[in-house]
Amino acid sequence: MNLRRYFASMTGRLFVFLLIGVFGSASLALAIADARRQADLQRIRLERLADRVQDFITFANRASDKLRVKLISGGVPGLYPASGEEQIESVDTELTQRLTTRLGGTVRAERAATSTCFSKPTLPSAHDQLSCWAVSVQLADGTPLRLILISPKVKDWNLSGLDPVFLSIMALGVGILTFIAARMAAAPLGDLSRAARSLGSDLDSVPLPERGPYEVCDAIRAFNTMQARLRAHVVERTQILASITHDLQTPLTRLRLRLEKVGDIALRSRLVDDLSGMQRLIREGLEFARGSQTDEPFAPIALDSLLESLVEDAAELGQTAVLSSRCSYDVEARPRALQRCLANLLDNALKYGGSAEISATLERNELWIRIRDHGPGIPPDKLDAVFEPFVRLEPLGLRLTEGAGLGLTIARMLAQKNEADLLLRNHTEGGLEACLTLRRGLAPARAFTPHEEVNV
Repeated sequence: MNLRRYFASMTGRLFVFLLIGVFGSASLALAIADARRQADLQRIRLERLADRVQDFITFANRASDKLRVKLISGGVPGLYPASGEEQIESVDTELTQRLTTRLGGTVRAERAATSTCFSKPTLPSAHDQLSCWAVSVQLADGTPLRLILISPKVKDWNLSGLDPVFLSIMALGVGILTFIAARMAAAPLGDLSRAARSLGSDLDSVPLPERGPYEVCDAIRAFNTMQARLRAHVVERTQILASITHDLQTPLTRLRLRLEKVGDIALRSRLVDDLSGMQRLIREGLEFARGSQTDEPFAPIALDSLLESLVEDAAELGQTAVLSSRCSYDVEARPRALQRCLANLLDNALKYGGSAEISATLERNELWIRIRDHGPGIPPDKLDAVFEPFVRLEPLGLRLTEGAGLGLTIARMLAQKNEADLLLRNHTEGGLEACLTLRRGLAPARAFTPHEEVNV
């Protein structure tokens, strides 16, 4: 699917919005959680620093004079006397408050540049990993003391410090979940759109399942109600036409019997022809009404056998029809609807062209059935107009052929019932060619046993 078309669809837009929203929310939650973790680590570190200083001062207050001098002059790991060369940067208020609370008196903790806190040279990389404080306190006897406190740094949160594997897993998981969620949210609308497009050609399709959000369910429910009402309307119309046709048979039969008694042979012939035309018009009108509804299911059809049977039926009536090529493929279609569609196209070709040539070929996963006649063809600007009801292309309104102009209309309606396309075009070598394109359920033809029949 084209990316621009996908992201212009509801599925694509929901996917983008959900992806940005979920990933952004997850990243924000991660940042907040890490900030709280950093705050907790900072608090724990300050508590431990305060513990170290408190323990050192407590031990120095309780130690003997000799041990105290040794302790103050030598210090302990991470806590030793200041040299006075430390570069002070700022006062650490939090550490100062903790030490004051624990030790009382005058306590001051100041941040110092790490590189100036060591008497011996150290690697520059160690300066980036350590923090340094200069702490000023007093012993119990009032002796002032200035100590250097060293501790590992707590790294601040930043994007470069995030684990790429963690980010990849989170992005992949969020992407998959949002894609599935977008598909699930938009799927009912896609079903509704497809059902709306096919409504005109198939009123007897199964009602859509009511799924999805409330608003979508309500729209699907309204669509199903509309489809049911349209179907009821068409059924009622067909029943009315069928009733009218049935009721007209009796008076038309009586009228025909009475016409046979007309003495003028020429007048009687014209009246009988008019009456026959009326009967054909009634039959074709009823067939047109019935063609708009069908409850016939799709089923596999041996197409070559169907085409052969149509050619044989035409030959039995003394007409010239040839099956020039076979496709050796089966299709899925509504059997009676497809047979009536092809029969109408063949009758039209024989009526206006005198003979017909049928071919079936597989092209780009589509099965093309072509029915060509050898007549005069149709003007290019009339190729679509002939599909309209009651349109005839005879000159000056003369009825040179029988029919009411519904044959091609019914053929296209039946083609749509089979999810197929029907078009007319003038053949390059003369005559008109009707092209029926089938796409559903194409499969290589299976071998038929003698007792099997064509499914039509």
